[in-house]
Amino acid sequence: MLKKSLLLAAMAFSAMSISAELPSVTLKDMNGNTVDTSKLSNDGKPFVIDFWATWCKPCVRELKAIADVYDEWVEDTGVKIYAVSLDEAQNEQRVKPFVENKGWEYEVLLDPNGDFKRQLGVSDPPHVFVVDGEGNIVWNHQGYVDGSEEEIIEAVKKAMK
Repeated sequence: MLKKSLLLAAMAFSAMSISAELPSVTLKDMNGNTVDTSKLSNDGKPFVIDFWATWCKPCVRELKAIADVYDEWVEDTGVKIYAVSLDEAQNEQRVKPFVENKGWEYEVLLDPNGDFKRQLGVSDPPHVFVVDGEGNIVWNHQGYVDGSEEEIIEAVKKAMK
């Protein structure tokens, strides 16, 4: 019983607002361009940072589920998704064809050394952060079960207020 209570408390804590700013880590996009994570933005609108990997089945399911509704999300909220790949350097070349094959329209960043992941305290993917229009992390969630993408869009809508 105590173990279940602790698990529920940990899950609730992971989905809480944390209101922190993004750390400055240098990543690359799929075209090799350098990106400073502290400068990620969406023209004053909320955005999502989704840590994932090609080998992570729940990550791929989550990003596919979001892709199915992404056009609606953009139309309703103007949200932007940064999908941060945690594939290691030796597998980095697989990310671009993987994303293109899936038809995902996300901005994909590469974190092969896990620097950004560590700065944000991510242990395992998938791990999602919602960032408000001022660049503050206002919500995060680790793990994925079918349908939990609805929690993401609700957090985005709340961040718009």
